[in-house]
Amino acid sequence: MVNPTTLDFLEEVNPRFLAEIDAFAEDPSKFTDYLESQGISLAVVLPEYAPATSSFVPTEAVLDYCRGRDMLIPFASLNPNTHPDPGAALEVLVKEQGVKGLKLLPSYQFFYPNEARLYPLYAKAQELGIPVIFHVGSSIFRGTRIKYCDPVRLDDVAVDFPRLKIVMAHSGRGFWYDQCFFLSRLHRNVYMDITGLPPSRLLDYFPELEKNHHKVTFGSDWPAMPSDIGKNVAAIQALPLSDRAIEAILYG
Repeated sequence: MVNPTTLDFLEEVNPRFLAEIDAFAEDPSKFTDYLESQGISLAVVLPEYAPATSSFVPTEAVLDYCRGRDMLIPFASLNPNTHPDPGAALEVLVKEQGVKGLKLLPSYQFFYPNEARLYPLYAKAQELGIPVIFHVGSSIFRGTRIKYCDPVRLDDVAVDFPRLKIVMAHSGRGFWYDQCFFLSRLHRNVYMDITGLPPSRLLDYFPELEKNHHKVTFGSDWPAMPSDIGKNVAAIQALPLSDRAIEAILYG
C-alpha cells in the first residue's frame, strides 16, 4: 500500500511509474528483465514500513517477490515504535526467511537513531552480521520530520556498535553532505550510499569523493529517480574519477 501523496510524487518524477510498477508487481521476471536491460546484475529490494508518511510494503511481500530470484536481495523494514520486539523479529527474518539487511526510516517512522531503546535491535543486527541502512536526508513526502535524520546521531551508534555496518542512504541529501562524508571517513563501519542524488553532481556535493570511494555505494532509488538506472550508471562512469573509484562505487 502506497500513500496517495507518494503516488502523486512518483507520477510527477517518473510518469512511466504507475504502468511499470503494476507490470513489475504482477510478474517479478519483468522487473529482473528490466534490471538486466540496464546492466544491473544484483539489486537490493527494500520494503517500507511507514504508512503514515510514504508507504506500507511489508517485509513478507518483499520476501515473496524475491524468492527464487538470485539477483534480488531482500531486506527487512521494521518500525521500532510499533513492533514489540524488533530484535527478535529481525532474527527470525534473517535466520528463517533469508533477509540480508535492515532498512530504518527515522524521519518517516519518527525516532532518533541513537535512542537507547533501539540498542537491542542494533545489537541483534551486529550479532547477525547484517548491514543497517538509515534514511539520512531530506524528503518531500507529507508528514516527514527531517529532524530525525541528522546524521550526527549515528556517531553514537557507530561508536557503540563498532562491528555494525551502517549505511547512510542519500548521504545527507539537502542538509548534511559534509557531515555524512566526515562520519564515513571517521568510522570504519559507516558507509554512504548515493541514492536519490543526481550522479552528475556528486563531485559538487563531495569534492574529495576520490579519497573516500571505498566507503561509497551506488543505489538507484528506483522508481523515484526520473532517469533509467542505466543512465545514472553511465553518468557515474563519466565522472572525472579513477577507474578504481568508479568500480568501487558501482560494484563494491
